[in-house]
Amino acid sequence: MTAVEEHHGTCARRDAALSRAFEFLGRRWNAAVLGKLQNGPIGFRDLSRSIDGISDSVLSNRLSSLVTAGLIVRTVEEGPPVSVSYDLTPAGRALMPALDEIAVWAQEHLS
Repeated sequence: MTAVEEHHGTCARRDAALSRAFEFLGRRWNAAVLGKLQNGPIGFRDLSRSIDGISDSVLSNRLSSLVTAGLIVRTVEEGPPVSVSYDLTPAGRALMPALDEIAVWAQEHLS
């Protein structure tokens, strides 16, 4: 394999990875949910109140997909009362600097 072919293969893999990331993170509310978890665990009700405009059913769906993706963890604490909280996993925490940079870029370059 030539250096040019290797470069194209690397670029193609990077492009495919970016496409997968933006397809997932671009789903409405996913980035907002992740951002709200930056400061530590939060319960469903508080999370729902902190994201203006999201319905409980959509929030529940997004939380499930983020758990499945390994970006957040759901913890149930036996009560009474039973409480459920969500927090970032190490993979979710690793994503935060990139999301912060995208937010800064958007503020500076998108109107």
